[in-house]
Amino acid sequence: MQGDAGIAFKASRKARVMIFARWRARRASLALIEQLRGEIVAAARRPALYRTLEAPDRVDGRFELLTLHVGLVLRRLVALGGLGDHIAQDLVNAHFLHLDDTLREQALSDISVSKRLKAMKQAFYGRNAAYAAALDSGSRGDLVAALARNVYGAPDGAPKAVALADYVVSVDASLAETPLEDFATGRFRFPDGPLAGG
Repeated sequence: MQGDAGIAFKASRKARVMIFARWRARRASLALIEQLRGEIVAAARRPALYRTLEAPDRVDGRFELLTLHVGLVLRRLVALGGLGDHIAQDLVNAHFLHLDDTLREQALSDISVSKRLKAMKQAFYGRNAAYAAALDSGSRGDLVAALARNVYGAPDGAPKAVALADYVVSVDASLAETPLEDFATGRFRFPDGPLAGG
């Protein structure tokens, strides 16, 4: 009988150790995603994007630039595959969780939060699909048009959209050279891109 109790205690201890190890790994993963998200947010808030490239410094303009920057990182992570896909999913989850929290801080009702979050998700995926299609095809004109329409709210064109497109192409090229290890180990730093006013 004592032997069975000893085995049960060892099994129970092993289970607790495994649970603790999973918890520590999950906490490390969450910290990694927050570090990655912090790099992206800092890049999307660079003052030169608003001063030099004249992106609207309003809630909608900041949303558009955050959408753009998160999308560029997701594009790289998905291209890497494997662990990159898992990091990408965790990043998307964290991104929308933060948007949800931001909306709730505005004292909106659950129904209002749900409706706004749904619209934000549609905008996020739609815009990033347009940017990815333009980058994949190498169509500078399509990229400039998408940026003018989304970031500047100018479907007929915006003068600074050309310079923003140069920035996006440069950042996308830098991200294409970023190894998975940089994302997985917390060494990722969002690349600088040219911010000439053009």
